[in-house]
Amino acid sequence: MNRIEISTDESLGDIPWLPKLESFALAILEELKKDRWDISILLCDNRTIQQLNAEYRNKDEPTDVLSFELGETILDEMDGQERFLAGDIVISLETLYENAEYFKVSPDEEFRRLIIHGILHLSGMDHQTNDMSEPMLQLQERILEQKKEEHILL
Repeated sequence: MNRIEISTDESLGDIPWLPKLESFALAILEELKKDRWDISILLCDNRTIQQLNAEYRNKDEPTDVLSFELGETILDEMDGQERFLAGDIVISLETLYENAEYFKVSPDEEFRRLIIHGILHLSGMDHQTNDMSEPMLQLQERILEQKKEEHILL
């Protein structure tokens, strides 16, 4: 069983669709055949993600998604079995909405894309450019197409 922990910046207020976000992230892990993974997701504003981007990537600008791979295995105290602490995904909702408008897609589609993107990074995948010939980005779009009926914001 996988686990997703979701937290939000106080500035975002109450977010009623967090259970849908958790369900979607769990579905992506299942699609990727990941089991006993723990992932945390932080939803934030541009100010927070810009600070993280500056500190960890030396890029003093906001971005849409950051992934921080932990990649540690621990023993679960409840059942004595191993769990994989995959890491953290940080998403700026401000940039998400800006990108959705820029790319002329729905905010829901862009959100699902960013969740998939973050999980693929935590799975050890990477890309050098944003060109769609990159294998990671091709897989991201295939999964997005397969999960097009699952929604977070709708």
